[in-house]
Amino acid sequence: MIELDYYEVLEVSKSASGAELKKAYRKLAMQYHPDRNPGDGEAEEKFKVVNEAYQVLSDEEKRSLYDRYGKAGLEGQGTRGGFGGGNMDDVMDMFNSMFGGGFGGFGQTRKDPKQKYALDFEIELKLEFHEAVFGCKKEIDMTYKTACEDCDGTGAKDAKLESCAYCGGQGQILMRQGPMQFAQTCPKCKGQGQTVKDPCPSCEGKGYHTKKDTVIITVPAGVDSGHRLRAQGYGNEGRGNQRGDLFITFAVKEDENFVRNGNDIYIIVPVFFTQSLLGESISIPTLEGKMDLALNKGTKDKEQYMFPEQGVVDVHTGRKGRLIAQVELVLPKTANEEQKELLLKLQESYGIESHPHKSTFEEAFERVKNWFKN
Repeated sequence: MIELDYYEVLEVSKSASGAELKKAYRKLAMQYHPDRNPGDGEAEEKFKVVNEAYQVLSDEEKRSLYDRYGKAGLEGQGTRGGFGGGNMDDVMDMFNSMFGGGFGGFGQTRKDPKQKYALDFEIELKLEFHEAVFGCKKEIDMTYKTACEDCDGTGAKDAKLESCAYCGGQGQILMRQGPMQFAQTCPKCKGQGQTVKDPCPSCEGKGYHTKKDTVIITVPAGVDSGHRLRAQGYGNEGRGNQRGDLFITFAVKEDENFVRNGNDIYIIVPVFFTQSLLGESISIPTLEGKMDLALNKGTKDKEQYMFPEQGVVDVHTGRKGRLIAQVELVLPKTANEEQKELLLKLQESYGIESHPHKSTFEEAFERVKNWFKN
């Protein structure tokens, strides 16, 4: 059987520092953590391997043995499998990164071992473009879980659970990979050590019922797609009436004219070729009204004009981005007889300048002509 190289598992080089190992571990562990990939067996297995690799490489003695002898050198060293493996400070630090409170993150996950669902959960809220730019208040109708009183949230009839026969009530099972032995979460009881023999008839073994609620939130100005906000105390309700938090992820709709890039706003400004030549001043829309744009004479297609402090307010710093007006040069597609006559007069008035191809290709014409003289 081919064994995975621990350095390849963490996607780092063999000379990686402790900080680089920790960064790689945090990234991959968050990516494959079972709470983020419910029901995904492949992600769960990857999470276990990532955890195993970090347990070894974050320990200087084990890393030295592994570098010299491979996994065979670790036999008898012992590793702590499951999510508790590795440096516990790193594990808790990773949890804070995944579930740390405040804007854009999660609150601390609270899950009773006998409870079948997490108290915190997340929903997506669609916002109109202007709602995200200027902020607004939104009333959200939502559904949350509440522990079944008949089974005390366990999902078992009369709240009677029995010891898991697969792991002997330990919540973990020992696995071997080559010479290594490590523990992993029991797949039958999901680490609880107990299982349901007879499902609760009231909740059909789910351990919860659902209720409806309404929350009114204030959306701060400047939020964008992917930003998250916490509504404290509006999550699922667990045993003992403890209620978690609701996390709201924003999805902002696009605008017909304004294009957002971070805190900058782009707008395409159609400009007729005569306006470009003459350098006219035209009115353009902004987020808060309109303003005059003085075109440079001879403005080119895709030329940009920038206006500081006319973009979107930064949701963290309060500073505004830029408004960037990009010219789209418009040429006439047709011309009536009168227009043709005027255009010809205009062309003639420019003299040789109105026939740039002549001066450009004159030398090329002579060179091609000489090719056939001999």
